[in-house]
Amino acid sequence: MKIKTIIFVITILLILSCKEEKTTFDNVALNETFVQKNGEKIQFKDILKKNEGKTIFIDIWASWCSDCVAGIPEFKKLQAEEKEVTYVMLSLDKTEDLWEAGIKKHKLEAQHYLFTKKWKESGFCKSIDLDWIPRYMIVGKDGAIKMYKAIKLEDKAIKNTIKEDK
Repeated sequence: MKIKTIIFVITILLILSCKEEKTTFDNVALNETFVQKNGEKIQFKDILKKNEGKTIFIDIWASWCSDCVAGIPEFKKLQAEEKEVTYVMLSLDKTEDLWEAGIKKHKLEAQHYLFTKKWKESGFCKSIDLDWIPRYMIVGKDGAIKMYKAIKLEDKAIKNTIKEDK
């Protein structure tokens, strides 16, 4: 009898702890405003529209984040292997100067955007359940989120997801 109760409790906990991964961005995320490198503002929905019909690899990062910086060599390796993918980096740096210095220091080639709100205040971050950076997402050619959450570029699911979207 105790074993059945334990199994029941574990099953319920597993069900409750599993969040369904999203396949679309909600209006809060789509309407989030970012700063472009030229200083102009752009909404996330316009970033997606600009890259419509392409596989988009999204890297949410910050130059102060040691895990983000540690992942840069793998990011560059992925870019070299998957040249047809569009790379979008969304930075949580605190200022434009720090953001631009980080891009320059690490020689990052991608489309770059800076959050206009702090992590905890960003509707985008709340909408995608952001709890750690780096955070990697993949949006498919059809506009659907194909990979909702990855935190390690070594994750084989990243390359598999990109290959499936070709």
